[in-house]
This record gives sequence, structure tokens and C-alpha cells, in this order.
Amino acid sequence: MGALDGLPAEHRSWLDELDQATLEVFRKLDATLTHASGRYRYPDDAELKLLTSGWGDTEWRATALWMQMILRVADGSMITTPLPTALAQRRLRWTGRELDLLWRTALTPPEQLRMTDTLYRIPIAAIKRLPPAEREPLLPHLRQAQEEIDQHPYTSTWKAKRVLDNLLAEHPTDDPADAARSVLPDGDGFARLMLDEYGRRLGHPAMIPLLRHWTTATAASPDLKWTAQIAFRLTPEAVTLIRDILGRIPAYREQSEQHRYGNYTRTVVTYFHERTAILLRGMIWTLDRIQAPWVTGFLGDIAVATGTGIGGSGANARSELVANAALGGLARRGGLEVVAQLARVQAKVRKKNILGRVGRILDAVAVQTGLSPEQLLERTVPTFGLDCDGTRTEDALRLDLSGAITYNGRKTIPKTVNRDLLAELKATAKELKKAIPAERFRVERALSTERIWRWSEVCEFYLDHPVTGAFGRTLIWEVLQGPAGLPVHVDGLWELTDPAGRRIQLRPDTPVRLWHPISHTADQVRAWRDHLIGLGLRQPFKQAFREIYLLTPAEEQTRDHSRRFTGHLLRYGQAKALLTSRGWTGMSLGHWGWVYGSSQADASRELPGGMVAHWEFALDEHSYDRDDGGTVSVCVSGELWFTDDDGHRVPLAEVSPLVLSETLRDADLAVGVTSTGLDPNGSGDYWQSYGFGDLTESAQVRRDALTRLLPRLAIADRCTLEERFLRVRGDLRTYKIHLGSGNILMEPNDAYLCVVPRGTGDQVFLPFEEDGGMLSIIISKAFLLAADTAITDPSITRQIHP
Repeated sequence: MGALDGLPAEHRSWLDELDQATLEVFRKLDATLTHASGRYRYPDDAELKLLTSGWGDTEWRATALWMQMILRVADGSMITTPLPTALAQRRLRWTGRELDLLWRTALTPPEQLRMTDTLYRIPIAAIKRLPPAEREPLLPHLRQAQEEIDQHPYTSTWKAKRVLDNLLAEHPTDDPADAARSVLPDGDGFARLMLDEYGRRLGHPAMIPLLRHWTTATAASPDLKWTAQIAFRLTPEAVTLIRDILGRIPAYREQSEQHRYGNYTRTVVTYFHERTAILLRGMIWTLDRIQAPWVTGFLGDIAVATGTGIGGSGANARSELVANAALGGLARRGGLEVVAQLARVQAKVRKKNILGRVGRILDAVAVQTGLSPEQLLERTVPTFGLDCDGTRTEDALRLDLSGAITYNGRKTIPKTVNRDLLAELKATAKELKKAIPAERFRVERALSTERIWRWSEVCEFYLDHPVTGAFGRTLIWEVLQGPAGLPVHVDGLWELTDPAGRRIQLRPDTPVRLWHPISHTADQVRAWRDHLIGLGLRQPFKQAFREIYLLTPAEEQTRDHSRRFTGHLLRYGQAKALLTSRGWTGMSLGHWGWVYGSSQADASRELPGGMVAHWEFALDEHSYDRDDGGTVSVCVSGELWFTDDDGHRVPLAEVSPLVLSETLRDADLAVGVTSTGLDPNGSGDYWQSYGFGDLTESAQVRRDALTRLLPRLAIADRCTLEERFLRVRGDLRTYKIHLGSGNILMEPNDAYLCVVPRGTGDQVFLPFEEDGGMLSIIISKAFLLAADTAITDPSITRQIHP
């Protein structure tokens, strides 16, 4: 059976259009390339050379027609062979009648034939070099092919589809939106957004050449030839359109789509398909030609939005291609203005490749300016127009560091205020809310790496600065091998004062660092904690009340690994997000194999000096049944260890005490915030052990803070602090709140009381902004239970009065 006698009856008329020379080539190919079974095979090089010896353009066109019929109407066995591609690469002189037949054979494949771009390579190659006028008779075939391709999933990445779309774009319709639709992919939500909201502007005759040029941004970076094409195509209208479209990226989120394969339907989460990402990369490259002040912030917004993982966290990137395009734009702009945007990416993104590129860009800018990357970051923190006290007041409107805007101290803003000024303040507030977490992260990272400054640098970049100063002025600074104190402003100069009130005057070149409790005695730490409570000074992160983790006898015995935080059941998604935000990568668990995650994972974090921390995680034995084979909900923590530059394990005794302590602090934080033992409705051995067992270091610090806070509380006479519990005397019962989990037992029989936190203890001064807020939760529960006769929630009163 060959192409001649294998055609279905409805297509036999195709053969009537062929001349005898073409039919003779068909017979020769059928006889040579057909198995006894009737299936086609691919000839080896020698056989193909012998078969085609002496062939000219006519014979090769006949071969291409024969190949196209085999692909469309036979069993498709030659789809994966190189022959269709080899034929597509030949420059053949097709007649109009042959082109029409070639495209008719390319349309409407049998249902059982799987879609592949190989089916369209020969027909597209035959017309892509023709001028538009010669393609006009084929337009109905081209549009039908476009519709057929668009009906199938994943065809948006086909090169054949990209070429076909570009060819059709050269034949504009009366509707600009249709013209845009012929170029734009519609395989994801953002592409559809562009078509729906900007299609007519994108399809305007003046825009189409630029739109088509963006689809050619397939390289890693723009070359001079690509950029030169932008210069004479970029108009003010195009600049506005680029700003409108790229401005939608930061708020755009991934979408779930249903893809059907025969009788099987699968839910797929999509962000940008490749063709959408390529087009957006072209737009981003075009920003190189726009020297407006908004461009740098745009690039930072895009890099953060596309560089973070699905849901805004995780070690992967929503679209690494687009994120890298934005970072490339920042790199090409260079200068100090890009550093603040790079700092935002460092604080939010966890994808290793992206962070590596950010580091290289910072290094390049550092070389240009003669500063270290850390010095660059602190010198480029924007002031946002704020005064030194962290506020901006204009026409009775006041903006503060939290991003709140008030009018004469009131939240309600009258309609009579200057709307332009209000819009400007709102835009600034939006930027502030992005910058504050990045700055807090950067300053805390300096604490854990023992960064050293000159005092003049601290004054300029950490005390006088309206943004960073809000953190720096509440932190303890210490002179190297000398005294430590809190900053105070005296006669126009900054000094330090210690808990005893002694003033420490420093020279501009005095080396200083942030004080860390691991380097000080228990009495010194206690003095600072008492001092902060007495001042009512709340630190932006735990410094005086920071947990320290010293090597234990058990860890001395295990030598090169710690089991201190092994065996905890953690809420996987929450633990992954928390660890990712603190610089850990590689925590990927799943039920579906290596693509989506496996039953084990090794989370890692790069540390100063080339060392890497590792913490292993796994699925528990009930995980698959509990999750019904879907997304992982719970994971089990394992051992923690360190490796050197060569990947060899490092004995824990050889790890810097500060590095060891800060790493174990991350682990304790993850357990303390994401443990299933925190579930108010939990049960089982682990829940019982965690919910009421021994205290970890973070819980011990919480207990220490309560020791100082309790005398200041209105319910102090009803509270007693025990080893593991805060004991609260109500009028109906006496309650014991566990200082680690916040779980509650009721005396006299230790009956469990389930109270789901609905408020916090923010009305009470806390000396630090605690991750997870457990101290605040414990205090709020204590206030609730001390007045138990006033409780009206039936879910609680039923437990108190069984």
C-alpha cells in the first residue's frame, strides 16, 4: 500500500491533479520506502542518495508532495524521521497549483493522528519566502491551518505556528484586533488579556511591525541588529502601550486551566507560555531605548513578580525567561539607581540562577563605583521624600513608614484635597511597602554575618536615613572589642548609651558592628533585655531577645550532623515558604516523581565563607493517603548538617558558633511556626508531645520575655509563670498555656481547651516583632481566660462547662 492506493476515497481526486512525472516519482518512492506490512520507513543515507541521484527541482517537489500525503493520510509513522525537515530545508520553485494542493493535504488530519509541528514544516517552508501578493490565493488555507493549530494545547510553542502567525500578520484585516490576533499567541491568561484589552492598539497598522519584531526576541539578550530595528519603529504611542501592558505583570497571577486529552482531563497551572514570554521579553528589551525615570522601577517590579515561585514564594520562578530579561535591562542601565531594585529581588526571589545573576550585576556595578555590593545596597536606599522622622507632611496629608496616609491625623480623607498630591502619596506608599521588608531583611542579614562599618557610615546610612533609620535607631551597636549601646542624638551628633546610662562617644572612623547575644555573657544579655523593656523600645527583629543555639552534648556525639529538629511534622507549604524567604532552596516534595518533587528533599542555604547548610525532609508513611496523591500537605523534618566548598561534611565543632546558631535558629523558627502540633484541633502522639512538651530555645526566649512583661500587665495578679506554662487564674477555672505551642490545659484534670486565636496581644507592648506571633497569641489568650466569666463564644463555654 502506498500513497497512490492508500488515499481515502474523499482525497483520491488529489491524484487527478498530478502529472505523470509526479506520479512516477510517487510510485518509485512507494516501492522503495514501503515495508511488506505497508508501513513506511526512513531510508539510510546511501539508499536515499541512490534513490535521488540525478533528481532536479521537479522530482524534489514531487517528493515533498508525497511526504506531505504520507504525513496526513497514512499512519504517520514517518513523523519522527528527519525526512520532512530535510525536504522543508530545500529551496524549491513551487507552482501556484502545487502550493494549493500542498496546503490542502496539510489540513484536517484524521482524528487518530497526533498533532505535531512536523505536519506543517513543508507547507510553511514553501511559502515563507514568497511576497505577500503571491500568498494571497492561499490565505483561506493559512487561516484554516491557524484555527486547527490553535484548537490544540501546547501548540503555542511551535516554531511552525510562530512563522504562520507572522506570515498572516502581513495580510492585515479591516479589524486591528484580528491583525493582532494573527501574531499574538493565546495559550495563556496574559496573552488573552493582551488580546482582549489591548488588541486593537497592538493591531494598529503602525504597531504591527513592532509587534512582529517583539516575537523575534528568541536570544538570551538583544544584539545590535535587533536593537537597531527598534529605533525607527518606536513611537510615543508605542511607549504608552508598552507601559500599559508591562504594568499589568506585577498584579497578574498564574491560572488553572483544564486540558483535555481524549477521555482524560488534567488541570494545569499556567503563567506565561513560552511565546508569550518571548513577546514580553521583546517589550522589555525595547525599554533600553526609553530613558524615562519610571523604567527602572518597572524592571524591578517585573523581576520580582516573575522571579518568585507559584503563589509568590518557593525556590522556582514563575517565568525565569521574563525575570532574566528584566534583570538584563537593569544590568544594561547600570549605575546606582538599579541597586535598590536588585535589593528587592534579593529579598524576595529564591531561584538560585536568578540570585546568581543579581549578584553578578551587583558585582559589576560595584566595580564601576569602587564599592562593595553591601555598600552599594546601603547607599541606594531611596528616601521616598520622607523627613528624618520617617514621615512626609504636605497640605495636611501625612504619609508614614507603614504606608498609611492620614489627613490632619484622621484616616478619612476629604474629597477636597489635592487629588494629584494624593495620587503621588499613594504611589509612594506602594513603593514603601515593597522597600520596608527588603530593608529589614538586609539589616538582619548584616547582624547574622557580623558586618563591620565605620561609625560615620552607620550615622549616614543607618541612623540619619528616613527609612533605614527606623530600624537602625532601635538596634544595639557595639565597638569592636569595646562597649555597646543604643544610638542617641546629642548636640547634632550620634552617640551610644549603655543600659547604665553611660554615654559612648565615637570617632567617625571607629569600627562598629551590630551587637549579637552569642558574643556576650548571660548577665549582659539580661541587662539589655531589661533595658529594652524599661524603655518600651520595640526592635524590628529579635536582637536582644535573639535565641542562641550552642553545641549540645548530643551533637558532639553525632559529630557532623544535628538531630535537634528531627522528626517534626510540618505543614509543607508553609514551611517551604518560610524557609525560602530566609534563603533556603531545594525543598521540593511531591507524590509524582522527579518532575514535581519526590518523597525526599534536601533544603540548602549558602552561608558566608563558602559553607552550605543542609536540612533533609521527607514524606511520612501516611502522606499519600492523606493527600489522596495530590499536593503534599505535611512533611517530616530530618537531620541538619554543613558542607564545605568541596561538598565534604564539616564537623559541627568546626562551624562558627554564630553560623551554627543562626542556622539552627532558622530550623527552630520553621518548626515553631509550621508544626502540626500548633493545630488547636490536633490529636495524636506528636501533637501531644509538641503541644505540651519541653521548650525549644525560641520558646525559652518567649518565657524570658514574659518574665519581664508580666509585672506590667493588668492581669499580673492572675498569672504565674511556670517552667513550660503560663498559669492563668480565671473565675471559673485555672488554665495552663503552653509557652511553645500556645495550647491550653484546664485544671484540675488537665482537660484540653481548644481556643482558635482571633485576635492578638498588640495592645500590649512587645520588645520585638516576633515571627509567627506566638508571644502575642499567648498574651491574648491570657487576657481572654483571666476574664472567663465574660466569654460568650459557645465553642469555648461548652468546654469550660462540660
